[in-house]
Amino acid sequence: MRFPHRLSTNSYSKLTSKFAPASAAMVAITAVGFGLAVPSHPVRAESGAQTIETPFGRAPLTFADIVDRVKPAVVSVSVVNDGGASKLASNDKDKKPEKGPKGEKNFSLPDLPPDHPLHDFFKNLPKEFGQEERPKIVQGQGSGFVISSDGYVVTNNHVIDGATKIQVSFDNDETKYDAKLVGTDPRTDIALIKIESNKTFPTVKLSDKKPRVGDWALAVGNPFGLGGTVTAGIVSALARDIGSGPYDYLQIDAAVNRGNSGGPTVNIDGDVIGVNTAIFSPSGGNVGIAFAVPATTVKEVVQQLKADGSVSRGWLGVKIQNVDEDTAASIGLSDAHGALVSEVTPNGPASKSGIKAQDAILQVNGDKIADSRDLARKIAELAPNTDVDVKVWRNNSEQSLKVKLGLFPKNAEAAMNGDNNDQDNGKNDDDEDSKSVDLSQLGLTLMPARSGKDAEGVAIAEVDPSSDAAEKGLKPGDVILEVSGQIVTSPDDVISGIKKAQDLKRTAVLLHVKSADQKRFVAVQLTKKG
Repeated sequence: MRFPHRLSTNSYSKLTSKFAPASAAMVAITAVGFGLAVPSHPVRAESGAQTIETPFGRAPLTFADIVDRVKPAVVSVSVVNDGGASKLASNDKDKKPEKGPKGEKNFSLPDLPPDHPLHDFFKNLPKEFGQEERPKIVQGQGSGFVISSDGYVVTNNHVIDGATKIQVSFDNDETKYDAKLVGTDPRTDIALIKIESNKTFPTVKLSDKKPRVGDWALAVGNPFGLGGTVTAGIVSALARDIGSGPYDYLQIDAAVNRGNSGGPTVNIDGDVIGVNTAIFSPSGGNVGIAFAVPATTVKEVVQQLKADGSVSRGWLGVKIQNVDEDTAASIGLSDAHGALVSEVTPNGPASKSGIKAQDAILQVNGDKIADSRDLARKIAELAPNTDVDVKVWRNNSEQSLKVKLGLFPKNAEAAMNGDNNDQDNGKNDDDEDSKSVDLSQLGLTLMPARSGKDAEGVAIAEVDPSSDAAEKGLKPGDVILEVSGQIVTSPDDVISGIKKAQDLKRTAVLLHVKSADQKRFVAVQLTKKG
């Protein structure tokens, strides 16, 4: 299964390592009737009209009028990243030629075309025979659209990321306009740039209406650098999770390809309902599944980018995971909902407010939390320094806490400074400590963890492949830190934790597990003995 592919033609290595470019694909779409009944009353079309009234609403006879309205405001975005070459060039003015091997001056290798007889000869010369290697200049292309007559353009962050020069051009105008970066929001992959010109530009509007599945959708952009290209389809789905943060995406089936990134998806009113961002493709080409950032999200982001150049979001300071049925059973919740806190950021907002690992966050400001993504969205919608009421499930009861949100950090991972103890390869001479304990109820074989003088938890030595623990991803080498909220230092502590869960009539036990430097909670079903 492939991940969604980014759509720009940007060849920066850090982008293409995550999102492979999509290859070209031709898709022919033919409308065919399959025994559909003829409407009982006639379809009406006025003379010269571009839409008709049907029993189900308006339907376009042609998209030409919509295209005429939208296409002039769509731009091709060209970017250059010289890798620091421009700065290097300016420093070279006063730089004396360096000596090569044996005191010889470095010479400049000729830039020969690939079909030249000596091309391979010079290309394969050792580096010491040539000048110092200079940064490679890379170029990329994407799409965008103008949202204000003074030249503000919306595009994708991954289109302009790392660019040292940005230019835009319109389909009906060969002029290339320089543009400056106003701000970016990597979390939604939205960027705002400004055309450096005093001209008045055509615009499109971000839609105020929520699209429905089945609505017409037109994608306009710059696929493969071909310039203004229009494709048609429908809105295939709403609220898609493509594994790119807590935000939802529109899914459309209009053909989009490499270079469409940042271009608009519009409805039959000519209003933008989304910004084309990624495609899902097993083959790398268009297969009719594309994703766009919804206009409602784009509006909020652009407003902040225009005002401040960045987006400020509330931050709780926790790592969270979904509460599934087994997890709910292990902590005593009657139904599976909420977000389980697996780790708390030291000195973060949650830590200062008393939120602890193993708390299940059930509500924020009275709104029920469905899962971890729901919590992330709700917190991100709030401004930093906002006081929020958080209801958590802890020790078989609900507790209310007041949290003052912080500012979401630019690097969320850097904010989570958990301990990462290096393993001690030294041997433990205590034979008693090295004994393993077989816990058939969990499908695990345990032994004391060996991590030097700061040893913690109990190590998993073996996992029964047919056990629930194996299905939950537990593996040899993982360390159990807690069982049902109790810190464990020996296999006996784990046995005590299981007995406690059984006394509470629970069908699963919650383990706090450390895998490498990552911590998480895993609810493992208990099997009955014998």
